[in-house]
Formats: sequence, structure tokens, C-alpha cells
Amino acid sequence: MPPIKISLVGLGKIAHDQHLPALHASPDYHLQAIADPTASLTGTPSYASLAEMLDAEPSLDAVAICTPTHLRHSQARLALEHGKAVLLEKPPGATLSEIEDLLSVSEANACPLFAAWHSRYAPGVRAAGEWLASRRIERVEIEWKEDVRVWHPGQAWIWEPGGMGVFDPGINAMSIASRILPSPFFLRSARLMVPDNSHTPIAAKLTFSDARETPIQASFDFRQEGPPTWDIHVDTDTGPLSLTGGGKRLVIGDRLVVDEEEREYAGVYARFAELIGENASEVDLAPLRHIADACLLGHRETVDPFIE
Repeated sequence: MPPIKISLVGLGKIAHDQHLPALHASPDYHLQAIADPTASLTGTPSYASLAEMLDAEPSLDAVAICTPTHLRHSQARLALEHGKAVLLEKPPGATLSEIEDLLSVSEANACPLFAAWHSRYAPGVRAAGEWLASRRIERVEIEWKEDVRVWHPGQAWIWEPGGMGVFDPGINAMSIASRILPSPFFLRSARLMVPDNSHTPIAAKLTFSDARETPIQASFDFRQEGPPTWDIHVDTDTGPLSLTGGGKRLVIGDRLVVDEEEREYAGVYARFAELIGENASEVDLAPLRHIADACLLGHRETVDPFIE
């Protein structure tokens, strides 16, 4: 099978940090073009808009959309209408209704649509889910804390409506939890701490439970200094499981099961190639639905202004 001719739409930090290295390392892809109004890539045809690129590059097979969330719906819709497979960075849209519309367009045009929850491809996630599948869950503690000045420097959009604030990384935790826990779970209460000069939370505390009322607590915080904490701890009827480092390290009981370097986007692009080969879509709305529920049900508390 010849390499998939793919383009990147949006050449910002996540594209440089993750998408470009993954694409260059994969024999499944040929990076054919870039679409970005303010950036270009040496040696690769670059266009100021997606529409211009689609007109100039009719042989493209797929596009990966890495733009800010509020732009993704119109861009993905345009690409699908042109018959291109579409990979959506997380979150796949600004609203649930946008993604539902994209699913309809994808089906109508017989084009794969992939909501790429990259944290699900961390090294320990699959094994954690497999082990938990046959266990009775008794308690879950999720901690997802990092320094916003380190991980999102100068990204003012994250504090605007649709930017998600601390839920931008927190949704990664929700993507893992909704993959590894064997039963659906539901938001019961939420506290959202919003800086006086922002629209989105800098910290949040969420309480979930499943149908058995199993307690599931999540704490997200952008104010942590030093190394980040990206951990999920699960107590079960046969002992504890800890998935730490964003899913890189898995400990079950006192046994180290997985301890590997992060390679999430290699897994993302391998899965996208499979979906293209099968002409299939994969769009799980659960992580975004949990965050949307928090915004619906959450009690907002005003905290000190955020100063970059």
C-alpha cells in the first residue's frame, strides 16, 4: 500500500512537538502539505488556508487538524466534503453537537473521522484496562496537575470561551479513565475555580460515581509548580492499580508492569492508518461529555487573576 498523503492544518506547538515527529517516523505517511495562515514548513508546500490547500492538492488522502478548538468544526467539515479522511486533535470540537454533525458528514461522504484521544495510547493504558476489566472497582483517585506557564506558555486562547482552561489537560485524564474503567461513570458534583480575569477554570474538583455508587474523585490544577502529576489510582477487590506519568508507568499491587517512554502519537497515527485502510471512523464522545457535564453542573468560584 502506498504511503497515505496527509497534510497538517495548523502548525503550532502541538504540531511541532508531536505530529511532525510522529509523521516523519512512520512509513505509513507522506507529509504532502501544510495549511496555516502564519506558518510554513521548509521543503513542504504550505498554504494560507485549508480551502486553498484542498484546491491545490487534490491527491491528498487525509488531513490532521491541529488548530484551536473553535476552528475545527468548519475545517473538518470542509475536508470531509472534499473526500478526505480527518484526524481531529483533542478535544475534537468545541461542542458535542459539532462532533455529531461531523459524524453525519463523515458517513454521508464515506470518509473516516478519527477523534484522536492521544493519552489513550500511553504505554500502560491498554494493560491497565485489560486488568481492570475483570475486577470490582472500589475507589478511584485522579490527579492531573501541572504548571500552565510551562505547558501552555503565552497561549491566551486557553483562558477564552472554548479554550477549556485546566480541562485542556484534564480531558486527557478523562480519556484514560473512560477507557480503563469497566463501567460507565457519571458526574455528581463539580467545583470550578475561575480566575477573576478569565473565562475558563484554572483548577477543578470533580466527583463521579458509577451505577454501583463507586466513588471516583478527580482533581485538576494548573497552579502546580515543578514536575507535573498525571496519575490515576484505582482500588479494586483484588488490590490496587496505579497508572502514573500520564500513563507511562503501570504498577499493579507491588509489581511494576510497564515503565516506558511516551510514544502516544505513534499509536495515534498507527490507528489512523488502520481506520483509513478499513474506511472506518472512531469517535468516542465520553471524555468531552464528562467535561461538558462539569461545565453544566459545576459551581463556579472566583479566584485570584491569572498573570502570565
